[in-house]
Parts: sequence; structure tokens; C-alpha cells
Amino acid sequence: MSLPKTMKAAVLFGEGDMRLVNDYPVPEPGAGEVIIKVEACAICGTDPKILAHGWPNHPPYGEFIFGHEYAGTIAALGQGVTEFATGDRVAVEPHKGCGVCANCRDGLYNTCLNYGNIAKGHRHYGFSFNGGYAEYAVNHVNSVYRIPDDMPIDVSTLITTAATSLYGIRRIGGIQAGETVVVSGPGAIGLMAVVMARLMGAGTIILAGTRPERLEMGHRLGADIGINIKEVDVVERVMALTNGVGADAVLECAGTTQAAVAAVEYTKKNGRLALVGIYKEPAPLNVNKIVQWNITVAGSKAEGERSLAQALALLSRGTIDIAPLVTHTFPLAQIHTAFETVIERRGGALKVVVKP
Repeated sequence: MSLPKTMKAAVLFGEGDMRLVNDYPVPEPGAGEVIIKVEACAICGTDPKILAHGWPNHPPYGEFIFGHEYAGTIAALGQGVTEFATGDRVAVEPHKGCGVCANCRDGLYNTCLNYGNIAKGHRHYGFSFNGGYAEYAVNHVNSVYRIPDDMPIDVSTLITTAATSLYGIRRIGGIQAGETVVVSGPGAIGLMAVVMARLMGAGTIILAGTRPERLEMGHRLGADIGINIKEVDVVERVMALTNGVGADAVLECAGTTQAAVAAVEYTKKNGRLALVGIYKEPAPLNVNKIVQWNITVAGSKAEGERSLAQALALLSRGTIDIAPLVTHTFPLAQIHTAFETVIERRGGALKVVVKP
């Protein structure tokens, strides 16, 4: 496949200053890397924050291409790559660890101790290394996964979101068949947590949030019960629904102090709580209850332990249609409108996809 010398890309030139560049150099693959012709890149909830304030260790302004939930077709192979072939349809994982620090050697590359050190081999695509709001992107093979031939490219951008949710589940030891699970926060990650919990055999799934349309979407994706926390006390309601026992597993995806505090209170004795959201402020958790009730609490950063591969395996069964999560698509030329749609939640926006 012949590659052009230049490409179209959305480049950050400063805080809040994103510009479309028509002649950005197409990257060249190094050893162990591939060039991906990007066909779709979803806007993550973190992306507006990067647009507004940048990111630690990001590439220089004027060169920085962000976007990390992308998929496409392999267009070129770097030296030594035998795991993939040109033409393969793939989705990407944002994290590629250095491979040499203690965490990476233990398989915890999503918390690499050499974060941001490009010379050491660390890559955080769309954050500390260029990403997918462009026609082409370069990725190490460790961060690339084949997608099924029958998976629509828009849907394949959701794999990262699915893996983030699944990693939270894995951090608390998984979900056992028949367990009661509470998902707090019906954003994209929370809704995908509903999907993952259902595919893993959860018994009753309770979804808590504030927007009726999101709760309804949760029902479509596998939630059994929706709780509008504006109308009822979520702790009292969960405890009533569980006969005063609490939930076996809780996935807190809202990322608010109030939600984290409540999650501890409706987790049962010997239950498990995964904190998947990103929190702006410290949360005064009831740590004595955590101790006395023997509750397992785990932080969950990104998509570690090859959760993308496992999310793909679960979603490839096709038993749950996740396509409704993609509510809007825009061409790269309209990326500013795409971001405004996300930020202002226009038209009930959930996942907004940009297509170069």
C-alpha cells in the first residue's frame, strides 16, 4: 500500500487552539511499529480536557495530534513486524508501556513507571504521543488488535471504552454468575460496564444515574433496574432492592465525590468496589466501614492487562448490540462541531465519532 507524504490532521497549537492542518507529515513506522490508516476515532470524555489544558508530557504544541479511541486498516509495516499484514482491520489500545520497568515486567503497562519517556519506549497514544485525529497514525504492535470482519468501523472505536469497563471488573476479581451488580454513572463507560457485566453472567444489574434517556439506554444494553438519583436516595434504594444486604460488586463510573461516597454505603459485606471514574476532588469515603465490612476497593486506570483482547472476545459474540452508543458521526473537517456536540451534549450525544 503506497503512503502519501502528507496527511490531514487536527493539531493542537495551544490550550483551546485546535487547527486542521492539510499537510502534516505522515509518520514513518519504526521497528515493531505499524502505520494505521485511521477510519474512525471516537471522542473520549478526556479529550475536551486535553483540548482545553493539554496533557503532561504531550508533544510540542504545533505538532500534537490527540485522539486515542481509533480504528482502521494497517497501511504499512515497520521492521520486524510479522504479527500483522497490510490490510488487517484493527483497533488500538492507548497504552504501550516501556517494557523494562518493574510494572511493565509484571504486565501492568498501563501504570508504566517511565510514563512519558519516549526514549525508554513508553507510548500513551493521543496523550504523550501522537494519536488518531488524523488520516494516519503509528502504533507499536503491542497496542494493536485485530477486529472481526463483520464489526462496523464506528462500533470498533468503542473497544477502548469496553476495555476500560472490563478492566474495572477485573480489578475486583471479576463478576460471578448470578451476582448483583450496581453500575453508577450511565455515561459511555458506565453503559459499557452494563454490557460487560451482562456478558460475564451478572444476575441483577442496577444502573444509577440522573438522566432518564441514559437509564433507558442502559435497559436496552442489559440493565434490569434503573435508579434516578434525583428522585430517590440511591443508598436506600439499592439496600431495599437487595433485602438490606447491598451489592456484590459495584462499578463506580460517575467520577463524582457524591457517587463514590454512596458506592461504599451500598456495597455488601465482603463486596467489591471498583473506582473507574476520574475524580476532581478527594472523596471522604467511610474507611471504617470498608475495614469492618471487609470491602475490597480497587482503583482502575485505563485498559490494563490486555483487556482490549478480552473485550473484543466478549463483544464478538454479537449477543448485545452496542451500536446505539454511537450517536453522532462527523468528518474530520467538522471536528470542532464534533467537540461542541460532546461538550454541550447536543442531541443526547453519547459517543461521537470523527471520520478522517
